[in-house]
Amino acid sequence: MAFSKENRANTFSGILFVALFAMAATYLAEFKVFKELGISPLIIGIVIGMFYANTLRNKLPQEWVPGIIFSTKTLLRAAIVFYGFRLTFQNIAEVGIAGIVVSTIMVATTFIIGYYVGVKFLGLDRDTSILTSAGSSICGAAAVLATEPVVKAEAYKSAIAVSTVVLFGTIAMFLYPFLYKSGILGFDPKEMGIYIGGTVHEVAHVVAAGNAVGTVTAENAVIVKMIRVMLIAPFLLILGFWLAKSATGAAKGEKTKVAIPWFAVLFIAVAGFNSLDLLPKNVVNTINELDTFALTMAMSALGMETNFSKFKGVGMKPIYLALILFIWLLVGGYVVTKIFA
Repeated sequence: MAFSKENRANTFSGILFVALFAMAATYLAEFKVFKELGISPLIIGIVIGMFYANTLRNKLPQEWVPGIIFSTKTLLRAAIVFYGFRLTFQNIAEVGIAGIVVSTIMVATTFIIGYYVGVKFLGLDRDTSILTSAGSSICGAAAVLATEPVVKAEAYKSAIAVSTVVLFGTIAMFLYPFLYKSGILGFDPKEMGIYIGGTVHEVAHVVAAGNAVGTVTAENAVIVKMIRVMLIAPFLLILGFWLAKSATGAAKGEKTKVAIPWFAVLFIAVAGFNSLDLLPKNVVNTINELDTFALTMAMSALGMETNFSKFKGVGMKPIYLALILFIWLLVGGYVVTKIFA
């Protein structure tokens, strides 16, 4: 047991070690170049974690490893639960039915397309296809992190999925404002906000792209993005049910145990509590800052568990999948926004 009397000190040492990486990532994220690119502490955390894993990991005391595993599992689930403090049900009401419809359609279609293209046409393994599709369809790195424990994927597959989110999310952050200002899209500021929020990968990318267009666009983009984030809970529940039903070896007619990702249920409960507006704004802001740090710890630990040698067998297929999904988000999202917004 990681927290048994004999192992407690070493486990805490491992957790503290991960926290130091998260502190470094948080510090680096304040640099102007990273802020302008919309690169969050989560992304920096996994990068420096991966750098450590492939250079100095053999120097790490093995007794500390349970602390790293704790950060990738238990701490991650707790951080996803408290992510609910970023949302309120009032946010959904503000943007109206158009934002809900666009978000729901884009999350569902992007994931379905991603899974079938990845597995059936590109020959990717199931886990990498699911994680890459989840990152593209919902909320980037946070969605990959939330999906990983449901899929029970290896750490390097999550790292691959996150890298695709960073690449195409960054491209989207520059491309969308350019398309708007060129007049090609024909959207007004609110419609552009719905388009950005419903199709761009990371929350940070949405904020950057929205602000590059204007205040009205930025406000609507963030609200629609938060609707996509909220959809992570039903997505994980459906995914858990589907994975249990399609588990290999399950005999016909045999009762299949469905592993409910309770952290997804608690995420909705926390969002509901936050909607009651019982806590002062400064308290909620503090919770969100601590939660971002916890997520950064989880990403850093994930990076520490990622060895580049495992990437070789995957090749460029995840990039091809992410590119196809990016094109769908760009073109399909445009059509869906035109119809419903």
